[in-house]
Amino acid sequence: MLVLVGLFFVYAGDAPPMVNEAHYLVKAKNFWQPEWCANDLFAASGKAHVLFYSTFGYLTQWVSLSTSAWIGRVIGWTLIAAGLSCLCRVFSRESGLPHSLMYTWAVAIGWIAGIEYGNLAGEWVIGGIEAKVPAYGFVLFGIADLIQRRWNRVWVWFGAAAGFHVLTGGWSVVAAMVAWWITERNQPANIRCPLVTRWLVLGGVLSLPGVIPAVQLSMGADPQDSAAAASVYSYFRISHHLMPAAFDFWWYLRHACLLFLLFALALTATKDTPAKRRLMAWTIGVIAIAAVGMLVGFLPPVAPDLAAKLLRYYWFRVSDAIVPLSVSLLAFQTAYQPGKFRRLAFAGFAVAVILVTYSSIARMRTGVPPSVNERLLGRVLHTDLDRQRIAYRDWLRVCQWAKASTPEDEVFLTPRHQQTFKWYAHRAEVVNWKDVPQDAASLLEWKRRFLEVYPPEWGTVRVSINYRILRDFRDRYGVRFLIVDRKVVGDNLPLIRVYPRTSTDNENYAVYEMPR
Repeated sequence: MLVLVGLFFVYAGDAPPMVNEAHYLVKAKNFWQPEWCANDLFAASGKAHVLFYSTFGYLTQWVSLSTSAWIGRVIGWTLIAAGLSCLCRVFSRESGLPHSLMYTWAVAIGWIAGIEYGNLAGEWVIGGIEAKVPAYGFVLFGIADLIQRRWNRVWVWFGAAAGFHVLTGGWSVVAAMVAWWITERNQPANIRCPLVTRWLVLGGVLSLPGVIPAVQLSMGADPQDSAAAASVYSYFRISHHLMPAAFDFWWYLRHACLLFLLFALALTATKDTPAKRRLMAWTIGVIAIAAVGMLVGFLPPVAPDLAAKLLRYYWFRVSDAIVPLSVSLLAFQTAYQPGKFRRLAFAGFAVAVILVTYSSIARMRTGVPPSVNERLLGRVLHTDLDRQRIAYRDWLRVCQWAKASTPEDEVFLTPRHQQTFKWYAHRAEVVNWKDVPQDAASLLEWKRRFLEVYPPEWGTVRVSINYRILRDFRDRYGVRFLIVDRKVVGDNLPLIRVYPRTSTDNENYAVYEMPR
């Protein structure tokens, strides 16, 4: 476990916040401290991941957001390391293979490389801390018990996963039911494991902290508003994760290669064992869920409202994570067996090591948190590392000015290509592209604000500098200050600049007072 946590740290030990940490931990801090950023539309909106906020979020009341992120990462990585160690130990034993530290380490590297370079919809597992990280830890324990045919434990583990992240755990339950049907339906009645038991009910009870908040966010909304909110979420904001039509051709190609490798290993390379059959049955269940998502992807032209509602369920999330895991387990089972495929398995392991090493070094060289990386944010696709670091330094400076120079209930207009203002400045903002609410009313308000603040005619990259519009923003949102990216708007705005006093103090960002 320590070796695995060390591997996760080398691969994903970037300075906080990671891409989603500024999203989840900001929300968690407001959950425990409602007056913190109370004027922020996202932070104060409905809470979907209550169990995560109430457990990991409690750290934010005692230590900084960055320290909370590190503690959360260690806990989450340790849970995943424990689950993966258990799974590898069980799978090797049930397959009649010797178990070693090298085996688990190799599976972990293959899994990480497969997710990063073979995903279809942008899923990841090893990274910052958010609700799905502990959920995947419980899913790994559940897979280990599924391989051993301990179905009662499977429902408990997957139910606990759903308690943290309802979709990760919920889809795992659906895939497990498919696996149960494949592996148990032909068993004699006297040895068949029943599907509906009190343990399945217990798993359902454990999932309630994830299910109830998700249901509450959808209740009480007008059907028309609910359909409009689903369209905003699926077509406008999260289409890169949800809409098959929005996926790049390269994503399909690399994922198809991973699926081909999976079935090639299952059918020809590895020894057939009950453990392998159960693992493949569950993986087939996961792939079937993604296949249904593909079919849903054909609905938008004929039933856009229905498609938008269905696409919100992240049909490709679990398959993106589990297909690489199954490939890695089968590949390293092959590496232990004599035969012509053994060398190919070792070659695959070597490629995985190279890919993970390359990714780790590339992240270390950048020297800025991923959530501030201008390339990842789409701000500048090609920029040298020195410019990245200078931009990061200047962003910290302007956030520190906002935190030190304004009241705690201040509201700001912020640059389009950023997602960490609340993290660093501890101040609310009118709207933020990354921080999209989950309930229908707040989601519709979010879109209205976003298109109002970042007009489409300007490519949604900058705030309007029209006096009438800015005065209206000040009256409606109580916003006094506008932070601008000087690389986008320049230095000649017809507004009073309050920071920096001289241009050399901060060459990338400036703060202007809104017109009265």
